[in-house]
Amino acid sequence: MTIYNLLPELWLLGTICALFVASLNGRRGQPSWLPLVTGLGVLAALLGLPAREEMLYATYQLDALSQFFKLLISFGFAVVVGIGAGKKENEDLTPDYYMLLGLSAWGLMLLASCVELITLYLALELSSYSLYALIPLRGQDRRAAEAGIKYILFGAAVTALALFGLSYIMAAKHTTYIAALAASSWSFADAPLAVLGLMLFLAGFFYKLALFPFHFWCPDVYQGAKNETAAYVATIPKLGAVVVLVRLAAFVSPHMEVTNLLAVLGAVSMTAGNLAALVQRDLKRLLGYSSVAHAGYVMLGLAAGSAAGLSAAAFYSLAYILMNLAAFYVVCVVARDGDNPGLDDLDGLYRRAPALAMILAVAAFALVGLPPTAGFTGKLFLLSAAWDQGYHWLVIVAVLNTAISIYYYLGMVRHAYTGESDAPALVLSRGAVVFGGVLAVLVLLVGVLPAPLYDLAAMAGTRLHP
Repeated sequence: MTIYNLLPELWLLGTICALFVASLNGRRGQPSWLPLVTGLGVLAALLGLPAREEMLYATYQLDALSQFFKLLISFGFAVVVGIGAGKKENEDLTPDYYMLLGLSAWGLMLLASCVELITLYLALELSSYSLYALIPLRGQDRRAAEAGIKYILFGAAVTALALFGLSYIMAAKHTTYIAALAASSWSFADAPLAVLGLMLFLAGFFYKLALFPFHFWCPDVYQGAKNETAAYVATIPKLGAVVVLVRLAAFVSPHMEVTNLLAVLGAVSMTAGNLAALVQRDLKRLLGYSSVAHAGYVMLGLAAGSAAGLSAAAFYSLAYILMNLAAFYVVCVVARDGDNPGLDDLDGLYRRAPALAMILAVAAFALVGLPPTAGFTGKLFLLSAAWDQGYHWLVIVAVLNTAISIYYYLGMVRHAYTGESDAPALVLSRGAVVFGGVLAVLVLLVGVLPAPLYDLAAMAGTRLHP
């Protein structure tokens, strides 16, 4: 075991320990050193990209896929910390709050490298437990209590399904190692018990991804949780779900029973999410249904079941967290006293905070999938991979859903640039404007120059599905 190869995980674990010590002092507000430390964590993940090693009896593997997602998780955690920076007056954003966020991110990092089903399950639960405590943490707001109860109850039910499915896989295949499982047949005719078990096991990750029909918690949790917590829950846990689904999708080939079911779930999820989002007025609830639709788009790559499809799914997860973090950054800044902003709160934003209106426009255009944003490039890769494998009907459904989503995404921009409001101007510090501007620039830059990051994702996809 080479300790240097574990630098991303060890750096984040050290950060968690430092936050634990800071929480013992009883101070309120974000520690001043935390943004710098999490930024250095992104650098540690960059240095860990070349790591290739198997350890812990081949249950923990460092490969192109795991290191790519660890970089994304580190980046996402750093951005969420940056969103909370400068809000030291908020009593809920204490060191132990960030410690719990860090524990969740650390669990997701472990999840990215687990290549054995039992350790996958344990890492998934580690990443979930701290969120059970964070989601209800919103003063005396009843919506937060409702969100916490729903997240726990839905999570417990889906966990039971996943464990039940794991028992079926073990009974049918007599192993829990992904490499051994991938070498066996996953046709329903050859192994019906194993296929049924796989679908039940995948339910735990569909829940994290908010894929239909495991999405019912999503809009309520986004609406009830704190804005900063919602920004985390809406983005980083999705990465853990995608990395596991990409690993498990390497089991199957296009047009098998499992991949056809993934395609159907993807089509229903994107349609249900977009139609429900059309009538939402609460911005976080709207983004919740939006994430249900985007979970359906990810299924395009997984259903394709090819190296290009898996690479496209990995790349789209990067585009997804960039454009969603940019959107939630605007939500957190626009919110008055930490309350949930609605579409009407965006009225006149181009006059009150021109830079914020531009960031919102870039995020909305990317979520639609308009060029030259990361959302357009990511969807192009997904649609191409699905079309090449003969899923023409799924591509048509995805394109129609993209057309539907134009209404509510560009509706946010319409409110910001054509709505009128008597609300006072939003005073933003130079650091806040630069931070949001960097997010917007990254959304555009990944769309215009996707090759370096897509090559990393393609390397991971080719290794899993030559």
